[in-house]
Amino acid sequence: MDGSRRAPLAGALSVLSGRSVAAQVFLLQVVIVLLLVVAAAVTLVLQVRHDSTQEARNRSLAVAQTFANAPGTRDALRVPDPSSVLQPRAEAARQASKVDFIVVMNTEGVRYSHPKPDRIGKKFVGDIGPALRGGTLTEEINGTIGPLVQAVVPIKDNGKVVGLVSAGITKSSVSGVADEQLPLLLAATAAALALSTAGTALVSRRLLRQTRGLGPYEMTRMYEHHDAVLHAVREGVIIVSGDGRLLLANDEAQRLLDLPPDADGRAVAELGLDSATASLLTSGRVATDEVHLVGERLLAINQRSTDQAGGPPGSVATLRDSTELQALSGRAEVARGRLKLLYDAGVGVGTSLDVTRTAEELAEVAVPRFADFVTVDLAQAVLNGEEPNGSAAMRRTAFRGIADDAPLYPVGKEITFRDSTPQARSIGTGKVFVEPELKDAPGWRAQDPERAARVVAYGIHSLVTVPLRVGGVVLGIASFWRSRTPEPFEDDDLSLAEELVTRAAVSIDNARRFTREHTMAVTLQRSLLPRSLPEQDALDVAYRYLPAEAGVGGDWFDVLPLPGARVALVVGDVVGHGLHAAATMGRLRTAVHNFSALDLPPDELLGHLDELVARIDQDESAAGGSVPITGATCLYAIYDPSTRRCTVARAGHPPPALVRPAGDVEFPEVPGGPPLGLGGLPFETAELELPENSRLVLYTDGLIEDRDRDIDVGLDLLRDALARAEGTPEDVCRAVLDELLPERQTDDVALIVAGTRALGADRIADWEVPSDPAAVSEVRASVARQLDEWGLEELAFTTELVLSELVTNAIRYGGGSIRVRLLRDRSLICEVTDQSSTSPHLRYAATTDEGGRGLFLVSQLSDRWGTRYIPDGKVIWAEQSLHKGAGLGF
Repeated sequence: MDGSRRAPLAGALSVLSGRSVAAQVFLLQVVIVLLLVVAAAVTLVLQVRHDSTQEARNRSLAVAQTFANAPGTRDALRVPDPSSVLQPRAEAARQASKVDFIVVMNTEGVRYSHPKPDRIGKKFVGDIGPALRGGTLTEEINGTIGPLVQAVVPIKDNGKVVGLVSAGITKSSVSGVADEQLPLLLAATAAALALSTAGTALVSRRLLRQTRGLGPYEMTRMYEHHDAVLHAVREGVIIVSGDGRLLLANDEAQRLLDLPPDADGRAVAELGLDSATASLLTSGRVATDEVHLVGERLLAINQRSTDQAGGPPGSVATLRDSTELQALSGRAEVARGRLKLLYDAGVGVGTSLDVTRTAEELAEVAVPRFADFVTVDLAQAVLNGEEPNGSAAMRRTAFRGIADDAPLYPVGKEITFRDSTPQARSIGTGKVFVEPELKDAPGWRAQDPERAARVVAYGIHSLVTVPLRVGGVVLGIASFWRSRTPEPFEDDDLSLAEELVTRAAVSIDNARRFTREHTMAVTLQRSLLPRSLPEQDALDVAYRYLPAEAGVGGDWFDVLPLPGARVALVVGDVVGHGLHAAATMGRLRTAVHNFSALDLPPDELLGHLDELVARIDQDESAAGGSVPITGATCLYAIYDPSTRRCTVARAGHPPPALVRPAGDVEFPEVPGGPPLGLGGLPFETAELELPENSRLVLYTDGLIEDRDRDIDVGLDLLRDALARAEGTPEDVCRAVLDELLPERQTDDVALIVAGTRALGADRIADWEVPSDPAAVSEVRASVARQLDEWGLEELAFTTELVLSELVTNAIRYGGGSIRVRLLRDRSLICEVTDQSSTSPHLRYAATTDEGGRGLFLVSQLSDRWGTRYIPDGKVIWAEQSLHKGAGLGF
């Protein structure tokens, strides 16, 4: 027999020998499996028999009830010979239902049917009492055909028991059903026993390989020896599984690593070890005398894999406390602390673009790990965002310490350092200086002898000064002080202090540059926005403009008085932030002023503004610019108090909100045109009728939209805020901003709340004028009478002259119907409307000209005059101050 065939046989014999642990486990498992299989088979047989008996009881009862209630059974009991009718029916039903008998009897128990005809006419064997009382009975008895299960049920006629039916199955039939299932049960039992025995053999064979054929005694002795060695050696031993769990740690390993009592079985990463040590123990890689700082110990770790000779995956490591490396451990700890301090400074200093906050972060990160007190002094120019001028004068910007009562200069104090102080020398030379003993430093004490004495008496004994320098420019000075720390600053501390301050200086310089740009942008934008609102009586206006925290944007607003007591409201938004956005906003606002001076309708004004933005973008692209302004939005509205109508158009801007006098809030349907600069589509207007004391609310998207909410949510919040707000437009502005303004404002917000007023009919007068020069005198008379009613008699002469010239021009050159209107507002407004689209021009008439002086007289007699176009003609208007005295004015 060859070796390959002898090896399995030898293994099998070893398993069956009974000496090894594997053999004992195999025999024990086989016995247990055999007992379980036998018990399962007996249980199954008993269960089958019980189920078959129960099935027989159920079937016999069902058959008896069915036959008792069958059509003709009661009728058959009434015939002279019931057996002749019932016997064949019972036999047919018995064969169909597969029961052993169906017996029909009278109320005295005498049979009318039976499978054996010789039993007909004899007494029924069984209890018929429950059936005679109207119930049913199922029982097991020893009948005339042997042991059986039978059921007895009554036959009722009009509620009275007139007979009985019994159906039953013999127990031999029941046993037959169970016996039919027994071979299948035995076969399944045998298969389960075979599979279980095979599985047990495989487990025992694997156990045999793992225990190497050792018996229980040998294994116990080996375990005791290994346990004694593991716990006796003064070297830590750790075994880690392939999935990174701790399998074993001897006493020394638990002491060196300070492991918790329940460490066994837990993942190494959860034992509180430092990341480097935990990574080594779970990596499984080979390590030889690898040094790790664990707590306060410097451990030399050796590690090898456990699966090199076919063993289980994992690793075993030994740990040794290297006492000869204690000095190195101390230096490594100091170096680690310094590296951690520099890392924390890199993360914690410069988190905001604020000069003061950055200085405070530098002080916070250095106390108490490097110094007991830290002060940071910056040049005033740096705090203002400007370049420092080289002066030794500084302002204390940050102070941090282990206590608050140190007698150092407080925050906000302006300090001019003397030339002998280490601070002045650091500022002048850009170098780091150390004073190990302040009590022996006369140059430092000369700054303020009295305060210096208090500082020394307080216990502050050592100082390091480091200039905050970026590219050769000194921004300020950082001073590190020690008091409770007994060791003075040494030369080794200078490099760490310089590294800390250098990182902070870069952040402070970035913050300074941002402050300068932000200040310039804010100044520019403030200069471009309205300084105050113009005087007008059509609207009661309140406004707010709030720049974003991160940078100035391009939001703007305006209130523009127009001829005819009308007022234009405009809000706009230029995408982006910074100087470019602010400058672009100024250009657009100026353009809106110019276009509104032409008294254009809102849709035409937005069309001209759209063309302007497109040209600006083209110029930027041609010049190599990279910041187009396409995407600017605008909303322009004109309110006329004489008609209480408001004409609105928008270009990519959120719709206005309208609060009616009753408090209802709505967002009127205003056609939303594209943003400015896209071109190609016309703008449309919406005309709204505003009751007096309504509120028209215009805003930019920064009010209703941010990173945490979309525009629909913002509009709902604005609606709710306006519905609750009460009081003046100023109160409404305040209430809306209190509810909608986010904690961190990332975009500009412009808000206008305008309460509408109406120009009453008693302040308006108008007349239809025939196209006849003779009608001029009638107009003058009517105007004079109206001015008398208004108490403006002193303006009658001037007004008559102005209207005479305007009406005469309209009759001569305008054609069609002519209308004259007077408005008494802040000024007296005269309007003449005709159907001509030709605009008159002011000119200087020669001495020989007979005409041409009319408009010259109008311009001299009026404060302002002009022309605006309407869909069916034009209006020439002139305004006069109500307080202007009579006279020609020239």
